[in-house]
Amino acid sequence: MIASEISKKSKTPLPKRQIGILMALQLAEPIASTSIFPYINQLISELGITGGNDAAVGYYAGIIESLFFVAQALTVLRWSRLSDRIGRKPVLVIGLLGACISILCFGLSTSFWGLVISRCMCGFLNGNVGVMKTMIGELTDSTNMPQAFALFPVVWCVGNFVGPLMGGTLARPQDHWPVLFANPFWGQHPYFLPCAVAACLSRLCIPVLLHTLLTFRQTLSTKHRRNLTLATLGVSSGESLPRQPMTYTPLRSLFTPTIVVPIANYAMLAFLDVSFRALLPLFFSTPTYLGGLGFTPSSIGSWLAFFGIMDGIFQALFFAKIVDRLGPKRLFCMSVSCFTPIMVMFPIMSWLVSTREGVDHAVTFTLLCQLVLTVVWDMAFGTVFMFITASAPTNTVLGAINGLGQTSASMARAVGPALATSLFAVSKEHNLLAGNAVYVILIMLAGALRWLGSQLPDEIQDRDE
Repeated sequence: MIASEISKKSKTPLPKRQIGILMALQLAEPIASTSIFPYINQLISELGITGGNDAAVGYYAGIIESLFFVAQALTVLRWSRLSDRIGRKPVLVIGLLGACISILCFGLSTSFWGLVISRCMCGFLNGNVGVMKTMIGELTDSTNMPQAFALFPVVWCVGNFVGPLMGGTLARPQDHWPVLFANPFWGQHPYFLPCAVAACLSRLCIPVLLHTLLTFRQTLSTKHRRNLTLATLGVSSGESLPRQPMTYTPLRSLFTPTIVVPIANYAMLAFLDVSFRALLPLFFSTPTYLGGLGFTPSSIGSWLAFFGIMDGIFQALFFAKIVDRLGPKRLFCMSVSCFTPIMVMFPIMSWLVSTREGVDHAVTFTLLCQLVLTVVWDMAFGTVFMFITASAPTNTVLGAINGLGQTSASMARAVGPALATSLFAVSKEHNLLAGNAVYVILIMLAGALRWLGSQLPDEIQDRDE
């Protein structure tokens, strides 16, 4: 088993400086993308897009939020393939510039189509997620890969906490600080300030990459993965690295079972996860007479923040240790098996609220149990990233493989929220399976994911072994 093999090897120390640079770059993205969530509904209402129909606000907000993933799905593979040919850093610079420009355009938009174009621009120009996973794969080997990939969910948890907090605090500054923001510009563009701050965070990351581009050269070597990515990040390792000619690998040659199975697992995992993330606040806000909890927006925000913080802390402290003990395949199968009880918790809470006529300690305890299961569920992401990285036969196709994975996940995330929330509405409206049809359907899909997980390889080995 992989766990026993890893224990026989001495662990390769993580290149902390390089990993730190990557995580700082990664942090700018969730902050920029999630900072719009607190005010997007109000922005749509104020622009008059719905013609005064408040019930349609959620529909337009859902379109704008999903457009990013649709656009990303169309282009992320091309960016990853390009990074295999010209290097990682130029693609990262383009992605950061794209995020910076698109979020500024979003803050200046005064029409629905302006919001659509700026959101699509962000997705089209953003291939950084796949490239960063590729670079992590190049920086690590089988002994320290769990530690590195454990940082991805931590960074996203921090970004998902800071982004909405920043967006909600800085929106409409002329109302909160009228003396400082008395210029008519802020009345015409009341949501530009959080967009400008988010853009500045992306802009601050660019000089770091430009400095490394001017100072150090890149190389893509099939061996010496750590030395390769030291050069990729612009940090000299003190060794002379041979430059190998870059060959263009046909995309169809990558569609082998070794590569397709991990990517299929990732796509299904992303679909179920984003469906759950969409259902959770919807369930929280749904009135109790319809089977929800009837939480206020502030309560919903507090619970979501609590979920995110606890999840991030657990992943950072325990993920690598659990992978070492159980092995990635066993941990993945255990994690995805938690999705069924996560879904079962929803009708249990509905039943408790109806029988106890409100949210009490029993409902709170059930919510905490769901949180624990969600933390275990999220460990599946770190393990599937390891399988995708290890499936690449050489580093020269690692970007393309991560691009395929990110494309599949983006397509799933574009479809998941709308499908899950629509199924929720239909289940409640027509009382299908006592209003629980949506959970039954997702549980069946989770069974398919569990079967896909059983097809993963039993061991993860380095590509240069």
